[in-house]
Amino acid sequence: MIDNDTIKIANAQAFWGDRSNAASELVEQVVDLDFLTLDYLAEVSMSILAIQKEKDSSKGYAQDFLEVISSLVDQWKKNPRLKLVTNAGGLNPIGCAEACKILLQNSGISNIKIGVVSGDDVLHELKTSNANSYPNLDTNQSIGEVQEKLETANTYIGSKPIVDALRAGAQIVITGRVADPCLTAAPCIAHFGWDWSDYNRIASAIIAGHLIECGTQVTGGFSTHWMDYPDMDFPGYPVIEMHRNGTFVVTKPENTGGIVNIETVKEQLLYEIGDPDNYLCPDTTVSFLSLKLDELAKNRIQVSGAIGNPPPKNYKVSATYKDGYRIEGMITIFGRNCRDKALRCGEIVLKRLKKCGYNPIEYHVECLGTGDVVPSVYQSDTLETVLRISAKDQSKDSLIQLSKEIAPLVTSGPQGTTGYMSGRPKIRPVYSFWPTLIENRKVNPQVHIIEVK
Repeated sequence: MIDNDTIKIANAQAFWGDRSNAASELVEQVVDLDFLTLDYLAEVSMSILAIQKEKDSSKGYAQDFLEVISSLVDQWKKNPRLKLVTNAGGLNPIGCAEACKILLQNSGISNIKIGVVSGDDVLHELKTSNANSYPNLDTNQSIGEVQEKLETANTYIGSKPIVDALRAGAQIVITGRVADPCLTAAPCIAHFGWDWSDYNRIASAIIAGHLIECGTQVTGGFSTHWMDYPDMDFPGYPVIEMHRNGTFVVTKPENTGGIVNIETVKEQLLYEIGDPDNYLCPDTTVSFLSLKLDELAKNRIQVSGAIGNPPPKNYKVSATYKDGYRIEGMITIFGRNCRDKALRCGEIVLKRLKKCGYNPIEYHVECLGTGDVVPSVYQSDTLETVLRISAKDQSKDSLIQLSKEIAPLVTSGPQGTTGYMSGRPKIRPVYSFWPTLIENRKVNPQVHIIEVK
């Protein structure tokens, strides 16, 4: 029996690269699931997709998503009311939807509508704008400094176009860049029919989305007491039970690993948060300060008390631009004073580069295993270290030479030098991040419905 006053929303994808079989497992574990969300896009994801689309214009989306769709075919036959919302569309949501349509048709699934949300691409606006506009939120530099090198520019749109797609009967909604919590908030708004000015309940749905957008982080992953939690080899993915009044419960499927308790929920609440009294989202501005967490039972935390205010007048934009090339090479050094020896090797490589006439813009030496991952916080004496040399330059030439200077350390470096088995390191392009803001009125999200017949 369907409970119209409560819906279950789960997330089985925290990032592009998360476990691709998690979705089918979760749907088997929660047979009455209403909505499944899949979050693929980190800030760097668009750069990777841009490289793929440059090679093949039909690409530009998370192709792993098609594996997930394929794994859900049998589950859809058992639970045809299950709906899916994802940002796997990346730079090409239409192409993703068309590929999804073909896969479903070949799998014998029909009478499904796929909603496609586009309009987040604002690259043309940034490339043709005044050179003094769209300042970098971190550095306050103007867009003119990178305008010619821009590769992608996508704004974080809100829940409304997803809601429109769901209300149009879409069972699968594929978007490009949207604000991550909106993948969860939109199903709540669509199902319960909340008014767009009902900021408190929308704020609650945004918080729910924030809690589950990183997948198993809220069920024990990345947690302070990770070592103490049970069965973390297969932690359960999170499930939200949202009530019509905006109160919700965070839980996970029964008989799965990990844990949902006050600590894991609080840790995820504070993850990637700036001002907890002013959490900006396209649908509302959220305050976390009045939240109340109650442990109803084992692995069941109730969240209530969210406060929402009108949304900001600007959307955030995640833009990327070509910024030269990079390289990373590693070699292992064993024995007494290994850190000092490794640092000396780093100096030697740089001197050899300079003798060839090269001096990379950035050159960095790390001695992994000695505390260099978090410099100045902790250092230890050890009998072995992995020397990691990384560099960045606008030209490939200096990096090509650097790639040739690692291996000679095997015979010209200190005793105990080993671990050089992967050959010369590869040179990769650098795509740098440009965060900025755009006025809402300049963004025009669109919804297209593709029918699988």
